[in-house]
Amino acid sequence: MQTVQGKTDMPESDMARPLLERDNSVGPWGSCSGGTIGILGTGDFARSLATRLLCSGFKVVVGSRNPKRNVGIFPAEAELMSQEEAVKRVELVFVALYKEHYSTLRSLAGALSRKILIDISNNQEVNTKGESNAEYLASLFPHSTVVKGFNVVSAWALQSGPKDGNKQVLLCSNCPEARSHVAGIARSMGFIPVDMGSLCSAREIENIPLRLLPFWKVPVVLALCLFLFFYLYNFVRSVLHPYLIENKNKFYKIPIDLVNVTLPCVSYVLLSMVYLPGILAAFYQLHRGTKYQRFPDWLDQWMIHRKQIGLVSFFCACLHAIYSLCLPMRRSARYLLINDAVKQVKDGGADAWVEEQVWRMEIYVSFGIMALGVLSLLAITSLPSISNSLNWREFNFIQSQLGLVALLISTLHTLTFGWKRAFDGNFYKFYLPPTFTLTLVVPGAIILARVTLLLPCIHRRLMKIRRGWERRSSFQIMMTNCTEEMAESSSNV
Repeated sequence: MQTVQGKTDMPESDMARPLLERDNSVGPWGSCSGGTIGILGTGDFARSLATRLLCSGFKVVVGSRNPKRNVGIFPAEAELMSQEEAVKRVELVFVALYKEHYSTLRSLAGALSRKILIDISNNQEVNTKGESNAEYLASLFPHSTVVKGFNVVSAWALQSGPKDGNKQVLLCSNCPEARSHVAGIARSMGFIPVDMGSLCSAREIENIPLRLLPFWKVPVVLALCLFLFFYLYNFVRSVLHPYLIENKNKFYKIPIDLVNVTLPCVSYVLLSMVYLPGILAAFYQLHRGTKYQRFPDWLDQWMIHRKQIGLVSFFCACLHAIYSLCLPMRRSARYLLINDAVKQVKDGGADAWVEEQVWRMEIYVSFGIMALGVLSLLAITSLPSISNSLNWREFNFIQSQLGLVALLISTLHTLTFGWKRAFDGNFYKFYLPPTFTLTLVVPGAIILARVTLLLPCIHRRLMKIRRGWERRSSFQIMMTNCTEEMAESSSNV
């Protein structure tokens, strides 16, 4: 058989007790640690589960159709026996079988009655039919209590222990006592149980392992579209224009030069798009005069994806830094350097030093390093392991305040790169402006809007709205006055 994965008076003695206590005893199933747990199935996940349960202090019995054949693949401490014998010895059973094999357990319906069945199965594809595996199992064994759980945990996480792997275990069941009991077992195994409510939540839980980066699709597609646009734009200006107008072959720029010029554009625009929805939300609240109206769906979705957009921006910035470090290593760069040196000698020049260009490049590189450093801090603190160690004020300061600092430094980095080029007609190829001028549009608008929101009169009004103040419309005022007048007339009568 295949396997898967009102207020009351408090006694004075209670004041000394902690607010949160771990309760290891639950209802009719007894203690959640040190007992005997059954497993139906002998696959990879079942073996890892048995090992983890044994290391957590539980006794394990494994039910198999062929106990003698599978005895060598389980730890020596685990007892292998027939499915009928295993079910009779325990009150809680992990069902480590595929859904299509559930029907083979119908002969055990009597022995499984009034026992907890933990369904750990997953589907081969996202379930869109409605009924989950756990609900199907509950329909086959109506006299048992089914709990969905441990399906989002991999066999590797079970083997590696609490030091590695995903620690969350999502649980759901129609029996709160059974959920609490299985949650205690999960804690004993070193996991963090998450109560997802009734058994119908199993439909969502079973789909989670099958989703491939659900929050990353929009940011990645957005980054690819921006990259394609800026790459083609730079290709027209830097390669196609010299070839058609000046009869110069600069196609060698395609692999590195164009990519290196495009990456910072994508990173800069993506970074600005992290903070744009917050600006739009603030103006929505100011316009409506309340915080109790929902934002449009597109703005809600945009705000949900901000973290991933920021991480993609950081990734593009890192690639830009690496590409920039590799620029002098190219053969084309060496040829250009030699050509410039020969040209200088022929022209009789003794010194090629240009003070303005030197200062511009020094400032440009310095701002780039600072921007990358702040972006690194933003990326690190967005990781759950780091963000969980920060309180809300610290997290908000880093992600919001320092994020805007990163946007401002990136803007200065872009401006020093452009310098006077925006005002030089020689840099307008096919009447197209330099690329950096396009990237400045959205960040510049965000910085301007942010400064506007910091004006005392606007800032005070926004803070009042976010603390619950509402601006009443003339219609609401009229209705309130009418209601008060009717109340007064009725009281006079």
